[in-house]
Formats: sequence, C-alpha cells, structure tokens
Amino acid sequence: MQTLESLLKKGTTILKDNGLEEAGLDAWLLLEFKTGKNRAYYFAHGDEPVSDETAAEYLTLIDRRAGHIPVQQLTHQAFFMGYEFYVNENVLIPRQDTETLVEEALKHLGDVEKPEILDMCTGSGCILLSLLLERQDACGTGVDVSPEALEVAKKNASILKVENRADFVESDLFSAPYFCEKGGKDSGKYDILISNPPYIPDYEYETLMTEVKEHEPKTALVAEDNGYFFYKKIIDEGKNYLVSGGVVLFEAGYNQAQN
Repeated sequence: MQTLESLLKKGTTILKDNGLEEAGLDAWLLLEFKTGKNRAYYFAHGDEPVSDETAAEYLTLIDRRAGHIPVQQLTHQAFFMGYEFYVNENVLIPRQDTETLVEEALKHLGDVEKPEILDMCTGSGCILLSLLLERQDACGTGVDVSPEALEVAKKNASILKVENRADFVESDLFSAPYFCEKGGKDSGKYDILISNPPYIPDYEYETLMTEVKEHEPKTALVAEDNGYFFYKKIIDEGKNYLVSGGVVLFEAGYNQAQN
C-alpha cells in the first residue's frame, strides 16, 4: 500500500519525466486536493498509508496533468483576490496579473456610493464577483458570448453568495436585446466598465504554452485586428453605457497598453 510520501514521490517523478517545470508543486497540489491533507499534516504523517482507491484516483490526476491539463481544471479550483473560484475548460483560469485590474478598479470606484459595474467578457466572473465582494454596496452585470462560460460565472456567484447583486447576460459585446432595448439596465448607465477581453493576435497563438493553447477556450484568448478588435469595439460602444465621469478599464497585452 502506498503512503503519502511514496505517492507524492511517484507523482513528482511522473510529472518530471513528462517535462512539467513545476512537477513537485503540481504533484503536491493534486495530493492535497485528493487526500485533504495539508503540508503540516504531511510532514508529520508522511508514512501514513493511502487507500488503494485514493492512490489510483491521485495517479489518474497525475496522468492527466502529465498531458498538460492545467491543475486548476483538474481540481476545478482557482484562487483570485483571495477568493476561491470554480473553473472548467469553458473559461480562462484567473491569473494573478489580472488582480492588478481589480485593484485599479477599486481605486477608481473610491467614494462612489452603490457603484454599478459592467464586466464585459466576464468568463468565470472572477473580476466582477471580486469587486462585489470587496464592495458590499455594489451591483454589477457580467456579459459573455459563451453560455457555457456564463454557467460558470453564475455558479461562482452562487458559491460566493453574491447572486442577488450580479446579473449575467449572454451577448456578443453589446449586441443582445439587453443592451439594444434597455441600455444595459434600467438607467442605462454604469460607473465603471471593466474587461479582460481576448487580445492575443492570431500569429502569437501558436507560441502559447500547451496548457493554454490546448486546454483553455481560444475564443477567450484570440482577437482579430492584431489583438485590438475588442478594445476598439468596447471603447466605441461602451461609452453609451457609462455615467458622466465613468471609466473604462482593460487588461492589455505587454506590448499593447501604449497604443
């Protein structure tokens, strides 16, 4: 029978042999997920036996990770702004870099009372929902063209208990009747429009890591017009849904912000 220690070593070796750069960390995260044992417990009880069933399930996860499926998709857990989000193959995995966008939005909201937030290309909902968690007086709308992504966002809103302050709309940017007929909401005006849209040029897509290129939705990554399509559309049309003095905030590629 395997022990915690022997199982971790086996998982790490398999991942190393398959070229995973963070084999030790990934093997540990999957072991913690499958056994529920934290590091303190592991170091004190590394010789504890693991049931054959649990060991087999763990090694199945290891084999899937060896195939470059992201850890977060295997565990359905991703952490963003200190909150845990459910993720699957239908949404981008939240990145730590995007936390900067949320922090900047909080600065702009400042003393705005009961702010209204529009999150375009919401995906998992991590941006909008984090803002709602940080601002308990805020309400918001998350928009995405993918119904599968919106199901994930709604699930997260429910898990995080902010579903009463978050609406979700299936729309190709501002094309849905929700926007055409209602201007986005009753007043038609938001205090902030925030977005992490697709912005990778098609020619750069093939250079992405296998985990991203083969296991995250391409439609949430790649944009026409050398990556600028969504920026231009959102800026052009989004101003119609902002209050006077409202702001638009984007995540941008490393070589795009200056443009």
